[in-house]
Amino acid sequence: MMPRKEPEEVTALYGGVKNALDTLYDNGQKIGNCKCGVYLFYDYDGEPIYVGRTVESLRGRIGRHLTNQRTDAVAMSVLDPFEVAEIEIWPFWNLATVGKREANAALDRAEYAVYQKALRESKFSVILNEKDIKPAESIVLPKSVRVPILPAQLRESREHPDIRLARRARTIANLARVISERKVTPGIRHTLWAQAQRLEHLAKTRLEEFEHNDEN
Repeated sequence: MMPRKEPEEVTALYGGVKNALDTLYDNGQKIGNCKCGVYLFYDYDGEPIYVGRTVESLRGRIGRHLTNQRTDAVAMSVLDPFEVAEIEIWPFWNLATVGKREANAALDRAEYAVYQKALRESKFSVILNEKDIKPAESIVLPKSVRVPILPAQLRESREHPDIRLARRARTIANLARVISERKVTPGIRHTLWAQAQRLEHLAKTRLEEFEHNDEN
């Protein structure tokens, strides 16, 4: 018996991540092939939700976040890959040839700069990272690339608010279960609070749509 194909939304996610990371940078190289960099995930409202960095491979690190369960953020229900609509990436091509300590020091500064940007842009002034991003000296960030995960026709069905409410409520329930079953850091509890704020906002916005229609 031939194995069944993956669900369409899974296939779309994997293909979308690959296409995003195959985006060409100004130097003509695929941005996912850059070894060192910082990235920021956005949800379907354009809300910044998660900051990360890598010194090993942007393609590998972002792929682990969004296409399987092998990162802490996804495995512990901090981050729902299907809530990620866009990725903004800051590649550091020049760090590929330096030592790991020097690369990490530069990326610490870059990650904190992107984190501050995310907080400024967030309507909640909070993101979902389960660990604190330590303050660091300022740095001039390279030009970023912001790319969508899904084409417009697939995004339209994925971003329906009722579907997002169901997924977000399930993520919160899973995260709360993790907290109840393990010793966790305050950062995980902070993430639960952040997710709850996002759920409340989405539910309130959806309710207001119906109330507005009733008035008309």
